[in-house]
Parts: sequence; structure tokens; C-alpha cells
Amino acid sequence: MRIEMKGLHRVRRKLADGSFRVHFYAWRGGPKITANPGSPEFHDEWVRLTKGRSDLSARFKGTMQEIINGYLRSQEFADLAESTRRDYARRIAKRIEPKFGKMPLRAVEDDRARAQFFDWREKVAQESGTREADYSFAVLARIVSWAHNLRLVSRNQCEKPKRLHRGSRVDIIWKEEDIAAFLSVAPQHVALPFVIALETGQRQSDVLHMTWLQYDGVAIRLQQKKTGKRLVVPLTAALRDRLDAVERAGSVICLNSHGKPWTADGFKTSFAAAKAVAIEQGAKNIATLTFHDTRGTAVVNMAIAGCTVPEIASITGHSLKDAETILETHYLGRDHRLGESAISKVDKHAKKLGRVNGAVNRLRGV
Repeated sequence: MRIEMKGLHRVRRKLADGSFRVHFYAWRGGPKITANPGSPEFHDEWVRLTKGRSDLSARFKGTMQEIINGYLRSQEFADLAESTRRDYARRIAKRIEPKFGKMPLRAVEDDRARAQFFDWREKVAQESGTREADYSFAVLARIVSWAHNLRLVSRNQCEKPKRLHRGSRVDIIWKEEDIAAFLSVAPQHVALPFVIALETGQRQSDVLHMTWLQYDGVAIRLQQKKTGKRLVVPLTAALRDRLDAVERAGSVICLNSHGKPWTADGFKTSFAAAKAVAIEQGAKNIATLTFHDTRGTAVVNMAIAGCTVPEIASITGHSLKDAETILETHYLGRDHRLGESAISKVDKHAKKLGRVNGAVNRLRGV
């Protein structure tokens, strides 16, 4: 007789060698089951781990922990990218549950709770920095907003927070000399994803998962993992030539040194190693640069080449608002190349205008 294991959570993960393994958890966010699936030991372990869980649910009734658990079981949480779910779960377990798990829901709704939430964010900022404080507060705010939308709480005391972190990416882009220094030492299997990201403005996850079927010799068609946005990304002639020269050893374009698809951690390690070599050889400027900065670099380079904001957004997948924010606030404010590009256009216009005026004067006999 088959026994239904209500709440059993199944996760399929890719291993370093490109194969997949399925992990089972007693419930979403719960402990891992180590016994072999389908065995009597598997069922016994599940029973042991879930024993008394209904009693725990009753104990959490009417507390912040109740809505935290509900959010972790929700479709809204399930729809997040896997990396985002991991980041959320880590902050929930480390920061939010210990601080607010036992907080009664009537207290969550109280106006005084807003001061408590923001005071907690200040303490996180003092301990771990403003960026971490903003991220942790954003997770808390999302949980409370989810509960408020379902009317589990009558007030949302986390709405409309101002960010603490004031950092920008004004100077944190890959300049031409930085790119040259990195590519001079990076092995081909690390250089290829880097160049694709620089040319297309796509995130690391989307670059590493690009397949040859998505490439038609002119453009790459993809659906961004984080946003779900579908894009047709035309490629530059230089990138097309580079891809056409790559040996197609598998379905995925970017492969590691063993000819297998990259894992996120594997690429992160190899990218850091290549960057360290470049730094040792004198490329000190790239110490603060990350792979993610290639996305902003692509935006900058497209703008300098004369691309409009809608054109840039159609390639990178940014919203028009986000693309404008990047260009106006984070990147182009101090980029001298944009000024040079602007003056070059003014000079061309002046020369053209001079030729037109000269022709008109000649016709008038001036």
C-alpha cells in the first residue's frame, strides 16, 4: 500500500560533472532525508522528522512564525530563482526567525512595530554593513507584504523603506585595459563566458546555460532565469566569429576544462583564480571588479556606441526605467568616453552645418 507523505519536498540539483541528483526534505525548508527513496527506512525517517510537526504549527498560530512558514510554502516563494530562494532562506533562518518569529501578529500590525523593524535593520547594518541590512529588510518586507495581501495582517509596517546603502557602480566597470589584462591570462573556458557577458549584458546564470540551439549564427534567443523575460539578442561580428570558432563538444556553449557544463560555484572559483593571476601580474584595478559588473559595462559600451535606452534594454533585458537609472546615476556620470562621444557628434554636426551654410551662401552669391 502506498502511503502519501504530505509536504515531502523534492529538489533536483546539478552536480559538478553535469549530472543531476534529487534530494528529499521532510518539508520545504525542513531537514534533509538521507535514506534511499522508496525504502522502508526512507518512510521511517520521514515519519520521525515530521512527528509532532502539527503540534508545532499549532504552537506558531498567531505569531510571525506562522506567516514566515506560510510564505516559505507559497507559490510566490517557489517562483523565485533558485539562488534567490537560497539567499532568502538563509536570511530568514539566521536573522528574521530568531528576532521576530515569536512576535504576535497583533504586534506585527501595531504602528510601534515599524520602529522595531527599522531599529533591527540599523543593528544589522552596524554588524554586517548597509548592503546586508537592506537585503535582510527586503526579505522581511516581502514576507509582511505577502501576508498583508492575503489579509493575514491588517497593516504593512514595512512598506516604503528608504535604502541605507549609498554605494554606486560609477567607477566599477570593466575598462578596456582591465578586460585586456584579464583576457591575457584567462584560459579559454573562462574567457568565453566573460566575453559573452561583456557583449550581451546577460547575467552569469543565463550565459552559462546558453545552448547551441539558441544560437542561429546571428543572434541568441533566451529566456532570462531571474525575470522570465524572453529576448532575441543580436551578436556583434566579433562575438559571432568567436563562437563560430568554438568546437561544439556538447549542447551547452560554455563548458569547463573537463568539457562539462559549468556549475555556478565551479565557474565562480575558476573566474576568481584567473582574476588573481591578472592581479599578480599588475592588473590591480580589477581587484574590486566582479563578473556581474560586465552587465553594467555592456550598458555603458552600448550607450557610448550611440545606442538608445530602448535599444540597450531590448538586448540586456533591463526595464527602460532601470536602464535609464544605470546610465544616469550609476555609470555614465563620470565616464569621460561619453563626453568624448558627445563632443565628437557636436563636431560632426558643426562641420555638416558649415558645409550647408557654405553651399547656401554660394547660391546667394555671398
